[in-house]
Amino acid sequence: MISKKSETPDNQELRRLAEELVNEQSTMTLATAKENVAWTAPVYYVFYKSCFYFFSEPDSRHIVESMESGQAASAIYAHASKWQEIRGIQMSGSIEIVPAGLSSIGALREYLKKFPFTKEFFIPRQKPDLAAFADRFKVRLYRFKPGLVYYMDNSIRFGFRESVIFK
Repeated sequence: MISKKSETPDNQELRRLAEELVNEQSTMTLATAKENVAWTAPVYYVFYKSCFYFFSEPDSRHIVESMESGQAASAIYAHASKWQEIRGIQMSGSIEIVPAGLSSIGALREYLKKFPFTKEFFIPRQKPDLAAFADRFKVRLYRFKPGLVYYMDNSIRFGFRESVIFK
């Protein structure tokens, strides 16, 4: 964590801090809305190739609303006991179905590495691939593609928030 400074970290340092936070956490909150009624849903995610990959049921409210509107928002934050420790990511973007292919294979590999307990849901020697997840849990793999990303960090100064770009 950054000690109290009078100067703001440069863009490269802010991106590093944002990516570090994203990789330390496991859950993000997705937000959607329909007819002026907002909704949020927490999901486990893995950050891979500048997107956030997660599993969800295709008929879940956050998926249906995001597919209809083409929009979603997300927040990731670290546990904080004091206001000076509050830091997180605020994002707006879109949710997409991840088709079978190289990006889904890579994302699934990273997901299983980050959440090894998911292998326990399958019978021994069953390969946990996208089809196995779909069959077992009736879920699909999705990705949240951020368009606008803000890194917030009260250890820099109260209310600090700066735009960052993930590469």
